[in-house]
Amino acid sequence: MADADSQNRNLPASQRKLQKARAEGQVPRSRDLGHFAALAAGSLALAALLPGVAVWLQQQLANAMRLRPGAGSDPAFMAQRLAEWAQVLLWVAVPAGALMAVVAFAASLGLGGWNWTSKPLLPDFGKLNPLTGLPRIFSKAQFVDALKAGGLALILGIVGAVYLRSHADAFVGLLGMPLPTALGRASQQVLGGLWFLVLVLALFAAIDAPLQRHWYAQRLKMSPLEARQEYKEMEGNPELKHRIKSRMREMSNRRMLAAVPKADLVVMNPSHYAVALKYEETRMRAPTVVAKGADLMALRIRDAARGAEVPVLESPVLARALYAHAELDREVPAALFAAVAQVLAYVYQLRASLAGQGAAPGELPPLDIPAELDPHHGRDVAEPGTAR
Repeated sequence: MADADSQNRNLPASQRKLQKARAEGQVPRSRDLGHFAALAAGSLALAALLPGVAVWLQQQLANAMRLRPGAGSDPAFMAQRLAEWAQVLLWVAVPAGALMAVVAFAASLGLGGWNWTSKPLLPDFGKLNPLTGLPRIFSKAQFVDALKAGGLALILGIVGAVYLRSHADAFVGLLGMPLPTALGRASQQVLGGLWFLVLVLALFAAIDAPLQRHWYAQRLKMSPLEARQEYKEMEGNPELKHRIKSRMREMSNRRMLAAVPKADLVVMNPSHYAVALKYEETRMRAPTVVAKGADLMALRIRDAARGAEVPVLESPVLARALYAHAELDREVPAALFAAVAQVLAYVYQLRASLAGQGAAPGELPPLDIPAELDPHHGRDVAEPGTAR
């Protein structure tokens, strides 16, 4: 099953997988592009500085060949002179090498971008296993890389050999020229050969850079199974999320049911919706919703209210409006203040009557509920509620 899935990698890499690959040090790089950039930069620098370099080199050779009287009898003189000459050459070689290295580094960044990570430096003992390393050694990518490197070396060798053979007479002629002239001509001949090599490397870089990008994208392709697994990791396991939501919903329902006995009133529709309201004049500016639910939860709120002797008022329009527009543990909407005040006043009068402290209230008058707050506007007609 795993082998079949690995053969079915036809989806492009996700942004998360690309970021993970970069964190592991996997970025597209082209050695041919770096070689071309370094050699081209060195050739351009040599072409720009060729006249001055020839004169400078002539002066350095002249200074190196001057001998002070008695130098031949001093065994340490030659070693000292060679050390001085080596230091002079280093002043030329080090800046030139640094320039070529910087250009090659910049060319590498141009393909894969900057990526700083120490993970590739960590030891991976799994790579020491020859059984796991053989597939990488004989993989298609390694074969193409070896073939490309061999082809590049062969073509560079052929170009160099053809150039040297076609300019053999010119190089031999340098032996009969004065030193200043020979240095200038030799620099020109070498520079001409370098340009041919730069052209070959440019051709290989133009092929290798897109090829490396293509291989990089191919290596990171994902199978449908990997895509689904990644989605689960990012979004969470749907089954686990469902269990968590169910648990949170149950906890919320328990908390609401625990608040129902402390409510002043429950408004119902008559069984589809239930909203429990509480109002404390000294602490609240307006009545607050302490519980609400639909269908089975509405019936549980009704039963909890009846068990705690909390009045239950059947007012379909008000119940629907409160359920749709009132938030739990928040004050009722301002547009419903008047209707809620009516039912609370009715309930308070009913309680006083039952306690023998006043006359029994009559029928609850029609409630002042804006039609646009009723989700079922047009289906039902607003009716006065009855308390039970």
